[in-house]
Amino acid sequence: MKRKLVLLLVILFMTSLLAACGEESVDDVLQSLNKQAEETNSFKATVNMSMNTGEENQNYDVEVWHKKDDFYKVIMHNTNDDKGNQIILRNEEGVFVLTPSINKSYKFQNDWPRNHSQPYLFTSLVDDINQDSEREFKKTENYYVFKVQTNYKGNQQLPTQEIYFHRKTYDPALVKVFNAEGEKKVEVDFTEYEENPTIEDGEFDTERNLAEGAISVPTISELEAEEEFSVYYPFTTPEGTSLDTEEFVDFEEGERVILSFEGSKPFTIIQEKYDSYPTNLTVPVYASGEMVDLGVTVGLMDNHSLEWQQDGMKFVLASDSLTVDEMVEVAKSVQSNSMK
Repeated sequence: MKRKLVLLLVILFMTSLLAACGEESVDDVLQSLNKQAEETNSFKATVNMSMNTGEENQNYDVEVWHKKDDFYKVIMHNTNDDKGNQIILRNEEGVFVLTPSINKSYKFQNDWPRNHSQPYLFTSLVDDINQDSEREFKKTENYYVFKVQTNYKGNQQLPTQEIYFHRKTYDPALVKVFNAEGEKKVEVDFTEYEENPTIEDGEFDTERNLAEGAISVPTISELEAEEEFSVYYPFTTPEGTSLDTEEFVDFEEGERVILSFEGSKPFTIIQEKYDSYPTNLTVPVYASGEMVDLGVTVGLMDNHSLEWQQDGMKFVLASDSLTVDEMVEVAKSVQSNSMK
């Protein structure tokens, strides 16, 4: 009788111990994520990113390579229009943004991707969780889920995100980004993720990527065969500000439209479509301003102006009245015929 009682107590103790071990706390999970981020020497990822920050959804297939400590390569493929393709490359020389559709590349000296949310980078997601002391946490059958603040410029537009990790591997699975009203505006689905693959340094070499071009530059004949100039408008403007005038101008390399907005916070948007290239992709232009992530593309912020490339065209937003966050918010909302 006594042996049976002892055996029963042992079984109960082991059962409770196993149950306790299976109930990981938020601190346990975060500790495991931090350990994995620290021990990850490289990773490759393929994600599908959908964005609904304007009137129409935009979808991108994103390929990511990372190698410790500061080697990154991100290729963004616009699934609807290859003129929206772009490459972000970071190596020991700096940060390069390549836009083959207009045969132009920029070189930045900054700390990208540090201190800025990047929903397709595992290490950035873990940093966002660590930075938010008021993070929310839950567990589902297959995932650990964190709800935390984002770290974007203009993040009043997209202030929060839910980050899903696989429970078995701690690999990233899904990211949902929400606006202030709690509506999902961005979704990033990790379709493939490989931890610690062998990646040669040459994958991040500047000259190799500029010369080979992971995404090709359109030929002049392809440019000439494209549809007529379609004007893009911002879906979001400050209250009390509206479109006042449109001016169309022909210039040596193509066509230009100048949109002037008047009201409480006036600004100007210049849109250019090229018939020939004034720049060369293999000769990067040094950018003295700040690199800004616009979701579908990367922009250059400098002296009250924001420049970016989108759908094979160049855009410049200029204003002495808009804040940096407001400029980013307006630029993110620019789409074809979204406002008349």
